[in-house]
Amino acid sequence: MILYTIMPEHLIFQTASEEYEKRTMVYYDGIPFLVQKTETNEYEIVQNLSTNPLHFLEQKYAPGTRFPISSATS
Repeated sequence: MILYTIMPEHLIFQTASEEYEKRTMVYYDGIPFLVQKTETNEYEIVQNLSTNPLHFLEQKYAPGTRFPISSATS
């Protein structure tokens, strides 16, 4: 089987289902992100899923950045 995708291998072939359940896709400022919930009740950006190259240049959309759950939409 050949799988053509832009998604990283560790997101497709995960070792435990608990790791997958921690992450979800949300929209923040109208941009799709793969995020995970932190212990401080915020979302932390895991991956920027935008197709606009300008969104990758903004520091506030970088992986590891946190934002309040209330500002995200699904």
